[in-house]
Amino acid sequence: MSTVVTEDCQVEPVAGPREGAFGNAVALQCRECGHQVGLGPFYACPECFGPLEVAYELPAISREEIEAGPRNIWRYKALLPVPSDIEESPNMEPGFTRLLKAHNLGRELGIDNLWVKDDSTNPTNSFKDRVVACALSAARELDAKVFACPSTGNLANAVAAAGARAGIKTVVFIPSNLEQPKQVNSAIFTENLVAVDGNYDDVNKLASEIAGEEDGWAFVNVNVRPYYAEGSKTLGYEIAEQLGWRLPDQIVIPVASGSQLTKVDKAFQELIKLGLVEDKPYRVFGAQAEGCGPVATAFKADTDAIRPVKPDTIAKSLAIGNPADGIYVLDIARRTGGAVEEVTDDEIRAGIVLLARTEGIFTETAGGTTLAVTKKLVETGVLDPTKETVVINTGHGLKTLDAVSGQVGPAATIAPSYAAFKATGL
Repeated sequence: MSTVVTEDCQVEPVAGPREGAFGNAVALQCRECGHQVGLGPFYACPECFGPLEVAYELPAISREEIEAGPRNIWRYKALLPVPSDIEESPNMEPGFTRLLKAHNLGRELGIDNLWVKDDSTNPTNSFKDRVVACALSAARELDAKVFACPSTGNLANAVAAAGARAGIKTVVFIPSNLEQPKQVNSAIFTENLVAVDGNYDDVNKLASEIAGEEDGWAFVNVNVRPYYAEGSKTLGYEIAEQLGWRLPDQIVIPVASGSQLTKVDKAFQELIKLGLVEDKPYRVFGAQAEGCGPVATAFKADTDAIRPVKPDTIAKSLAIGNPADGIYVLDIARRTGGAVEEVTDDEIRAGIVLLARTEGIFTETAGGTTLAVTKKLVETGVLDPTKETVVINTGHGLKTLDAVSGQVGPAATIAPSYAAFKATGL
């Protein structure tokens, strides 16, 4: 509870977040003009309507202090907009997922030193559990009554599950043509799954309208988006820590709204500022599908003008035709000497199979996109195969079975006899 001094010099309590509700965060700051507003359910700058993000007074923190923390994202709580007692609030405790040395995949792609950051092992099997955990904390501190989101699938799963765990009402909105497994994975956690006839951009517009009209609704990627987006930083923190407190030379990240890529870069910059890693050059690459690649198109045209598109791709979790952070993805790719590339649906399917058959990781279509783009970047000479490279797998393939169900299956159907087996030549 905060206080205000009245005209007669009386100190009276006013409703608002409790002291320390957002940890070491001090304000929301416009990414365009730098104007700051107080911490609250705001996402657009009142001066220029630019997007707001969380600004901090980062504390001095050591590697040892972080390593002594819980084996989830709350080991980095001092660098997130969450209270110091965040572990006491029921949440999904996501993060600290495995970073695998991909020897087999590296040999296949011709990359000498390749790692896969596998976020498919999060509680609802995607990286969205990270961002939702931070959004849930903000919603709780702002006394929201409904926890909600527009989603292409993974976010709906994560919000529905986190809301159930926290005991808060959840309402999730999805495009009606979303993959059936993702629909089931949301509906199992909440009875308030709403399918909307339209694409993600239509769903997002509806969510924005509801957020503007309904009191007490916390839409994770609308009116509490600044806090939500900070959860993606933990991917960057973990990669650096798991590499022995160093930054990779190159990293390939899928691009939907673009927020994940921009926050991983923010995490790397914060680690440098805090002296937790050596300040060194690194290159950031973005991965999109050809059926929804407005950022890749703009990058190749060497323009800042990102033209919205109508998505048409199997990579539905990346099917955001008007990406909110697209311009910032372009800035980071250019600043770091990276690139933004796109691949076909067939290349995405091949990427899914390649990762599964080399490293035993079943990725969804977003991961297939990232793998296929990595392969393309090597083949075109854009990505340096001699440099240490990390690729991010954001979700599990069980969510997008339809994408590869026609590509894989029994090698043979035989009679139950040894002779029949021998005849297969296996």
